[in-house]
Amino acid sequence: MKSILKITLGVALFASLSYSSEQFAMSDADRAMYADLLDANPADMMVQDGKELLSKYGGGDAGLAKFLHVSEEKLPAFIAGFPRYLPDFKKVVGLGQVMQALMVTNGNKAFALKDPKMFNMVAYTKSLANDEKINIDVNANQQMKDAYALGEKTFNTQRGGRGLSCLSCHSADVIGSVLRTQPLPDLGVNNSGGTWPAYRMTKSSLSTMQHRFQGCMNNALQAVIPLGSAEMVGLEVYVTNKAKGKAIAIPGLKR
Repeated sequence: MKSILKITLGVALFASLSYSSEQFAMSDADRAMYADLLDANPADMMVQDGKELLSKYGGGDAGLAKFLHVSEEKLPAFIAGFPRYLPDFKKVVGLGQVMQALMVTNGNKAFALKDPKMFNMVAYTKSLANDEKINIDVNANQQMKDAYALGEKTFNTQRGGRGLSCLSCHSADVIGSVLRTQPLPDLGVNNSGGTWPAYRMTKSSLSTMQHRFQGCMNNALQAVIPLGSAEMVGLEVYVTNKAKGKAIAIPGLKR
């Protein structure tokens, strides 16, 4: 498997891949912008909008807690365990699917999972768990075990015109290399599970983890997996578990 991976990566990415120092990962202008945005993340306004949307369409924090059958006091820790299996859904779901169901329960038409307003709602909801440690439990039940296994398979499967997988850019063999001016991160060490939804500097917009996955798939010439599908939720389960125990900090800031 490793030999195949190295050959695939070498053929598909060699022209863009650099093993030089981190100075090539971000221009001086980008570094200055990043430093400024650390103190004034534009997504803070989007998170505030998400709070207003949740209040308008879902009954606010209290409505969400009631919908999830937990107390408001326990809501942050509960959110820190997503994606998770919910008996009401009879499957493992992400926060976007919860927002949709909550909206419908309150007599509203649900936003599409790809709607920026949904991104804002999800960001606000996850921000309720800020400073909580990710407590996803992939062994909690058979449904979570199955979701994790599907996510791992999706992460490792080579697909598309370039024959790439998520692993192609996130295996131990290539982590730290530079692709398209960006270091390839260790998803666990970088706390991907605790820093999405995030503001993307290059897109000037807020994005969820699943939406970022779709961007990677497009770049790799792969068929894009739908948001909220079993494969996409499983992929979020698998990646989030890599950062288990790290603190949630939403909105994140990404290049």
